[in-house]
Amino acid sequence: MPENTTHHEILVIGGGNGGISVAARLRRLGIDDIAIVEPREQHLYQPLFSHVAGGTARAAITVRPQRDVMPKGVEWIRGRVSSIDPDASSVTLEDDRRVTYEHLIVCPGIQHDWDSVPGLQQALAAPNVASHYEHDLAAKASLLLRDLRSGTVVFTQPPGPASCAGASQKPMYQACDYWRATGVRDGIRVIMVVPTHTVFGIPAFDRELERKISEYGIELRTDSELLEVDAESSEVVIGGPEGTERIRYDVLNAVPPQSAPDWLAATPLVAPGDEGGFVEVDTRTLRHPRYGNVWALGDAAATTNSKCGGALRKQTYVLAKNLAAVRKGQQPRWEYDTYSVCPFTVSRSTVVWAEFDAQGQLKPTIPFLKTMYRENRLAWIADRHVLPWVYWNLILKGLV
Repeated sequence: MPENTTHHEILVIGGGNGGISVAARLRRLGIDDIAIVEPREQHLYQPLFSHVAGGTARAAITVRPQRDVMPKGVEWIRGRVSSIDPDASSVTLEDDRRVTYEHLIVCPGIQHDWDSVPGLQQALAAPNVASHYEHDLAAKASLLLRDLRSGTVVFTQPPGPASCAGASQKPMYQACDYWRATGVRDGIRVIMVVPTHTVFGIPAFDRELERKISEYGIELRTDSELLEVDAESSEVVIGGPEGTERIRYDVLNAVPPQSAPDWLAATPLVAPGDEGGFVEVDTRTLRHPRYGNVWALGDAAATTNSKCGGALRKQTYVLAKNLAAVRKGQQPRWEYDTYSVCPFTVSRSTVVWAEFDAQGQLKPTIPFLKTMYRENRLAWIADRHVLPWVYWNLILKGLV
């Protein structure tokens, strides 16, 4: 074996939620030789970013050292992937190291395409522009929203695939609740830009969210998207059904368009003719249809579910079970049911708990709490306090 080449039975690309938890599950299934490729030194719990921006959580509790979450017995390869050669069962890193594998699990997450909206990347340096989809910018958003007393605030949700797209709205509801409690809500114009026909797209959840939008007096722009940002004049251009609209803002919280990582989109793992760049998979088994030793989950996989962290709990279970079965010469028989979840923080103390599948059908985890999607305090406690503990102590250890 060449000096710069190493080999592992299971190679995982990505040390986020999906990569760590699926590796932990595989370790619990008795697989010893597992390595994770991950360049970042810090591990982030992204579902809390909206709470940070909304002023109900500190940024410090969303981050831990990557070494502390690595499963015991799993090797951490610090590096960035530059290419994958599935025919040779090998991965090349940016520093020219090469890693070969028996099975590959691809879960590097999704990339933020700041440059795809003219002026957006440059605007992030402005004092009145933030985005809670980045760790540092979520804290910046929190201060901007907290200190605002009057003016116009614009929140945007990107078109196309996005990681928990509904999370774009969460800080807005919390901020409105705060402004109302502090007596300044009437002096603030709030605009929410969404690319969909309705605020979310599933009637049961739309009704709950539309009620809060009406209660807070939010101006909702549907079938619309952010086209341009002019930071110098503090203006955005919004495109919608009636053409373009130029709006001057005092605060802008923008969520960028997103896509598969560029290096991933250039690999043979993408479905022929698919411009999205996501890994082709059997959406039930999460196995690649053309490369039987390649698997994918999370935001980088071309699954039909809404991309979100909550889907990973079921995906990692299915993938680990199926990979372990294939490793023993059996056929994969576990199936992912396209479950997704989006806890909408519609105030600083209540949540609309949206659980659904790829067909838009409600998928309540607790059958006797079928109306959990209605605004309630219990869901807020679960989202803000219970799930972070479950994430750090159970999910990343492959226990649930």
